[in-house]
Amino acid sequence: MLEILERINADSNDIGLMVELFHTLRPRRVTDSARAIGNVRTLCQLLKGNPAHAIALRNYARNILASRRHASLYTEIGVLSSDGFFSELKSRIAYRILPPALGNDYLSEALDQIAYKRTDYIWMAAVPHEDWLALLDVVLHAEQRADVQRGGNLMLPGLLDAIRTLSYRVCAIGLEPRLTNFHTEMETYESPFMVQNFEVNAYLDAYHRKLAGAEVDIDDARHLLVMLDQCETVIGKIRKKALSQGTSIALTYLLVSLTQSLDRMRKLLFLVDVHLPGEEHDSARRHAAIALALELIEAHNNKYMVRDLLRDNINLLARNVTENASHTGEHYVADTRRELGGMFVQAAGAGLVIGFMALFKILMSYLRAAPLVEAFLFSMNYSIGFMFIHLLHFTVATKQPAMTASRIASGLQSKDGRNIDIDSMAELCNKVIRTQNMAVLGNLAVAIPTAWLIAMAWPHLTGHHLVSPDKAMHLLADIDPIHAPTLIYAAIAGVCLFFAGLISGYYDNKALYTRWAQRIAQLRGLRWLLGQERLDRLGVYMENNLGGLMGNFFFGILLGVMPFIGFVLGIPLDIRHVTFSSANFATAIVGLDHNVSWELVVTSVAGFLSIGTVNLLVSFGLALWVALRSRQVRFKHGWQLTKALGRRFRQGPISFLFGSSDDTKLIEKA
Repeated sequence: MLEILERINADSNDIGLMVELFHTLRPRRVTDSARAIGNVRTLCQLLKGNPAHAIALRNYARNILASRRHASLYTEIGVLSSDGFFSELKSRIAYRILPPALGNDYLSEALDQIAYKRTDYIWMAAVPHEDWLALLDVVLHAEQRADVQRGGNLMLPGLLDAIRTLSYRVCAIGLEPRLTNFHTEMETYESPFMVQNFEVNAYLDAYHRKLAGAEVDIDDARHLLVMLDQCETVIGKIRKKALSQGTSIALTYLLVSLTQSLDRMRKLLFLVDVHLPGEEHDSARRHAAIALALELIEAHNNKYMVRDLLRDNINLLARNVTENASHTGEHYVADTRRELGGMFVQAAGAGLVIGFMALFKILMSYLRAAPLVEAFLFSMNYSIGFMFIHLLHFTVATKQPAMTASRIASGLQSKDGRNIDIDSMAELCNKVIRTQNMAVLGNLAVAIPTAWLIAMAWPHLTGHHLVSPDKAMHLLADIDPIHAPTLIYAAIAGVCLFFAGLISGYYDNKALYTRWAQRIAQLRGLRWLLGQERLDRLGVYMENNLGGLMGNFFFGILLGVMPFIGFVLGIPLDIRHVTFSSANFATAIVGLDHNVSWELVVTSVAGFLSIGTVNLLVSFGLALWVALRSRQVRFKHGWQLTKALGRRFRQGPISFLFGSSDDTKLIEKA
């Protein structure tokens, strides 16, 4: 470290020695905060012991700062560009592989060369602010600080230019059609995004005249902060409106970029405000400068991180997707026995349809079609069948978890997980479990008899069994939970169910955001064919049910193509779904003329029940995880919730599983 200080040339602006000096401060292990603090303090003591080195380092640093432009450091690092989400994503991926060329024109490029390790922000943040300020005080001695107060601060012009640039950017984004069309009040009243730009320009013009020596009174920056607060209020209204009317990646990107720009403007205005006299405010400003520097270092180290871009932009979109799934999930939570009975009837209707879907799949398998053709036929069988179930307002039990998980997550309002009412959550979870059990019973209670009756009637129609004894044994082997990878295939089906839930929420969000009801009502050809009243009803139906239809369609595709994907990749990949497995069990029993051992029956029944359990747990767990992450909720009371559910079960197993005979709602729907 001392050897580097002796080699510093006060008249040079070459970045090389600064890179070496910074490297001496960097600990070998990024988590070694004690070494990092010790290195900074050592440098501080060396400079105190040799003022000539401190003066040389100060002049050397001034030359580096004076020869580079500053504004882009504050306006680009840590603030999303105006390129859009997918362009930004593409750039980050490309720059992670091959970073951009660095020059000597911008201060941000100097930062690239000095703090080149992606973990530098970790050890720098571990060093207390007081140590960084002490180091700066040694380099920037009393005479230099006086020069700064007289207007010789090399950083000030860059800070002012950055504020102006950010203000124009906020104004431009605030006038984007995606925002103004979504929040039409900005066109009716004066846009706060435009007003803040007028005020910021007036403030900066007065500031520059004062720096030039004119006698000008600069207004307090607090009135600019009021303008920024008004912009934040509009952003909050748009975010809230998006939860009920949908959003898009482009709109979300604009909102994130706006929020980051406004936040950066606040910090820069605090640093340049001349109406903060006194030692207390001077100390606060110094600490704010160090905090901003560390923030810039962290943003610089992570500026090519794809994960951060996804985290900042996907949260709102995921929140909208799960929010729409949550609204759908309310229909899957029964409060009373009467509603549970209704759920059983809906599930029974789905069981009837699935019994015939299982028949069609068996018949399609007899075609011995090419793998791709067979995958297409299976997919269409699943997709059309599930969409038909949706059209008839029936319920497939395994479709519920992805919806009910979002419904549960919507009840967790505390971000820190400390103020959650465990009893209320236990009641809601109990109702979800109860409803799910009734739906599974409804599916199985009808799917099994339907498949059995079809298999029994088949010989009278065709003269032979629907399945041969070999095929029947193959169907039973497919649901063996012990001697086959049945539960792994059931978990894969659970993942497909989870993705189907996300797809459903995505299309519900899309239908709301793009106003499907209004767009369909404007179709002149359909208006002539159906009439305006029927067309309006069709538009409302499609807007309310697009997610359900598309979720069921893609769920069928996922189930149908999974074996084909396994065939192409050469791996044993398949799916197991509880309702189809139970229907295949009934078909196989008839194919064997009911000559089966009780051990095989028990194994098969345990098999499709295990398949159902895995289907539900995997899809529910994944959906709940995404729903919690989208709401930025950390739920840490799983054990307390489990104990509360256990108490409810012990107090009344029958009411826990099948509900109370009292038709009064236990709690209000959230």
